[in-house]
Amino acid sequence: MERILVVEDDPQLAHLVTAALQHEGYTILLAISGLDAVEMAPQADLMVLDLGLPGLGGPEVIRELREADWNLPILVLSAQGTEEIRVRALELGADDYLTKPMSVREMVARVRALLRRSRPTQEIRIGDLRILLKQRQAFRAQQPLDLSPTELDLLLTLAQNPGEVWSRERLLQRVWGAERGSTVDERVVDSYVALLRRKLGDDPKTPRYIETVFGQGYRFVQHT
Repeated sequence: MERILVVEDDPQLAHLVTAALQHEGYTILLAISGLDAVEMAPQADLMVLDLGLPGLGGPEVIRELREADWNLPILVLSAQGTEEIRVRALELGADDYLTKPMSVREMVARVRALLRRSRPTQEIRIGDLRILLKQRQAFRAQQPLDLSPTELDLLLTLAQNPGEVWSRERLLQRVWGAERGSTVDERVVDSYVALLRRKLGDDPKTPRYIETVFGQGYRFVQHT
């Protein structure tokens, strides 16, 4: 099930939003500040964001994520319901906007709609590589690949974003759920990439799938 990052510093409202989304089966991550929101964003599939945060405000959170080319769907919740505020949030890169107090049912419906629109296609095909997303299975030359859950998560993260460079730190956050600045050794990413390449039959010197970007990280080769 998808992971939703709720960014809300009001404990009562945070509990209300979290309980409603958990009831629908979503996994919830909670942040109470803008800085926490930016750091935790790589772990989430969607963000529910309060605009009136202390310190780094909601608009700044949206700006930082969009300037970093992070396409995380963002649903804004705000007590500020003027047209000017709504338009500004949407122009910065928010995907939807609800004014507090809001209907919990409507919030859940909008979360569902945003997730539905952001879901990738059910199948990825690159050459002789085929990945079935719903079934969490991968095949090469019609033969099933024996991938561990972590190897598959790593493959999906890269394959769903072809051409996008992923740093080791960002992969640790997304695939392993490590927090920013974690002491988890980044070399674990290199080890898993090596395992995945071996199972894909991929040569790092002439990669068909996973390319090393020197000094930056890894990316999935963008096929035309």
